[in-house]
Amino acid sequence: MKEFAYRRATAVHDALTSVAEAGTKFLAGGTNLVDLMKRGVETPDRLIDVRALPLAGISEASNGDLVIGATTTNSETAAHPEIRRRYPALSQAVLAGASGQLRNMATVAGNLLQRTRCAYFADLASACNKRVPGSGCAALEGEHHNHAVLGTSSSCVATNPSDMAVALMLFDAVVRYETLTGQGELPIGEFFPPVGDTPDVETALPAGALITSVTLPHKEGGRSRYRKVRERASYAFATVSVAADLTVREDRVHEVRIALGGVASHPWRAKIAEERLLGGPATPEMFRAAAVAELAAATPLPHNGYKVSLARNLVQAVLTDLTRAE
Repeated sequence: MKEFAYRRATAVHDALTSVAEAGTKFLAGGTNLVDLMKRGVETPDRLIDVRALPLAGISEASNGDLVIGATTTNSETAAHPEIRRRYPALSQAVLAGASGQLRNMATVAGNLLQRTRCAYFADLASACNKRVPGSGCAALEGEHHNHAVLGTSSSCVATNPSDMAVALMLFDAVVRYETLTGQGELPIGEFFPPVGDTPDVETALPAGALITSVTLPHKEGGRSRYRKVRERASYAFATVSVAADLTVREDRVHEVRIALGGVASHPWRAKIAEERLLGGPATPEMFRAAAVAELAAATPLPHNGYKVSLARNLVQAVLTDLTRAE
């Protein structure tokens, strides 16, 4: 590992001033960044530890929104009673990701900023446009059975590894941040830009920004669920995952939200499927037809086409389960 300087920030402005220096990165739980530093993928000159900043904890705003501090751990998020009651899919998604030890260290902001788990990204000898822009994408002709089928480009077919982000996409979370010039916010749907020709640009955050919180809009009704298919029973990234929130009235879909993981470079909000379902009969056949419509835009590679049928079946199964829960 390359030698680096380390300093613990004592205030938000202190952290922002420090990270403005070239070669500097924020450090929170370090569960992704430190791994990449060991591999030589990330090579910062300095790390600014933000864990001591007053950015932890979960509170309810006056309008009923739930505000999750940026350095709140994944374990604290999953266990919070209001998240379990009002946003159960988020709690389930967090518990489906990583091990208990990692959840105790990993933070909400760090989870959003974690980088892809594509093997070619982590291999310095392989071409990867995320790691070295313009070098190519080795996955296109290589091992890609667990890569993306939606929203890809000729520059990158890697997937986003976050379970939490899929649930945050489902609930229309808002990411708030601070820079030296002021505060800002990004709806989660705008936080992850399309991969296009610049897969190395993984978020829409301004340079030097520090995430300060994630807000979940007020929610009381409906039922939600997160279901993840993976290659082993625990501590594995999603092959395909589905987060869904459904309200059924008189056997018809009154409200519906669907988000997919493991299929794109960012959590994928299934807007086409939602539009197909809204107001229609809440039946397995309709759920399947909506999933088919959503996945019509998929562009699978030779070895990951199975993800299309897997995602279709998983959407149908999760929504059907939610109707039974009603």
